[in-house]
Amino acid sequence: MIRFWSLESDPAGQGRLSGARPVAVLDIGSNSVRLVVYERHARSLTVLYNEKSSSTLGRGVAATGRLADTSMASALKAIRRFALVCKLMEVGEVFAIATSATRDASNGQDFARKVEDVIGVPVRVLSGPEEAHFAALGVMSGMPDFKGIIGDLGGGSLELAKVHEGKDTQVETHELGVIRLQDDSQMEVPAAAAIIRERLAGSELLGAGRYKSFAAVGGTWRALAKLHQTQQKYPLHMVQDYTVATKDILPLCNALIAGNGDKRLLKGIETVSGSRKDLLPYGAAVLAEVLQAGQFDEVVFSALGVREGYLYDRLSAEDRALDPLLQAAEEISLLRSRAPEFCGELIEGSNQLFKLIGITETGDEQRLRKAACYMSDIGWRTHPDYRGEQSIQMVAFSDIVGVSHAGRAFLARTLAFRYMGFKQKSESSQLLELTGPTMEKRSRQLAAYFRVAYPLAAAMPGILPRTHFSLEGKTLVLHLPSDLAFLDGDRMRGRQNQLAIEAGLDDGTIEVD
Repeated sequence: MIRFWSLESDPAGQGRLSGARPVAVLDIGSNSVRLVVYERHARSLTVLYNEKSSSTLGRGVAATGRLADTSMASALKAIRRFALVCKLMEVGEVFAIATSATRDASNGQDFARKVEDVIGVPVRVLSGPEEAHFAALGVMSGMPDFKGIIGDLGGGSLELAKVHEGKDTQVETHELGVIRLQDDSQMEVPAAAAIIRERLAGSELLGAGRYKSFAAVGGTWRALAKLHQTQQKYPLHMVQDYTVATKDILPLCNALIAGNGDKRLLKGIETVSGSRKDLLPYGAAVLAEVLQAGQFDEVVFSALGVREGYLYDRLSAEDRALDPLLQAAEEISLLRSRAPEFCGELIEGSNQLFKLIGITETGDEQRLRKAACYMSDIGWRTHPDYRGEQSIQMVAFSDIVGVSHAGRAFLARTLAFRYMGFKQKSESSQLLELTGPTMEKRSRQLAAYFRVAYPLAAAMPGILPRTHFSLEGKTLVLHLPSDLAFLDGDRMRGRQNQLAIEAGLDDGTIEVD
């Protein structure tokens, strides 16, 4: 049998972190069973493998009280494959969790034992409050500063949690999953909307106007976000941290409800996966009722939920306190930079420069600058003519979290300027414009520094710390030690002058000390 990788070998040369032991979560939901394998158990999770099977375990549970034999058979067949995947990938630890359908069904425990026989680990059947708790942790792991109400919509239930100052302080569970709603409404979406309104009437978390933001978790809501992006021709097709004003998402929800599931009536519906299309109107109805009941100003969609929250909960307090963006950016640097140590020198050098030229950074701006430094050398293997465009794609569409869409655009724009200069226009200009004018200027300044630092040191550590900047009136001066005087040349002077201009100064020069 051919083996391409094992823990005994060093995977770093194959795009894997050296010594990282994969961890997996088997998520047994009401609509699907899914296996996600992550490269390692860390603050910032990188998906190594992701597969789901639409077994619809929740179908009919509300009426019969039991999991259907056909649904269980379908799920167990998929889980046998997932067990093989875990073996082939030499997963170090597997966590199996089950949600609404399994906990509500009278034969749920029997099914869980059959799953345990296949996957080889205990199945934890989550209660409604536990499911809400882990969904909240999942959102917080990807959006540490989120404050408001989190909703996790599955096939059998809707879990709500209140998040304030990094903690979920109150949770609720409601019988409002999309499959349950299909069954309870006899497949009539307007009837489902009335059921939702009635079942949410007693919610203590949806007090009108208490919170600005509602975080939406779950596959059906992710599909809704993607459909909205398609209709709006939004330039960044990334669900994580996609934020939409309530007034802008409700028309789409209402159109799905009014169409009563008729997919022909909705522009862009072809972008939604087949397994989600029939569920989408019910998910839209739940979202509309939640947003109106809570009078939220906006909905922010999260690609992270119970699975990620379950792993986040098992981290040490020290690891939970890490910044997920910076951990991910540092990993990317380790895997893709010619000399990761040089990225650390860029962080310190740009910090000193920004202080010198009077740039005051917020905490978020500082972390974005650091992330840009870590990722500033990811395009070196690409043909020089395409390094800018490929780096934009690699950053904007990467699996990093802890960053807004504007933040992604800032990182991408900084690398575009770094590789392409300031005159060439990117093919991804609409995406890059998500930065806004203030952060565009900051990206130009940081990229101009990169364009001085990289040729100065050939992307290798040891040179930058021996240089420094100073101001002489409105002139930015780069100081070189005498033994590096030969680095002073026309190319370096041109880039130094550009850096000065971007910094709002008259010109730049180089002096040998």
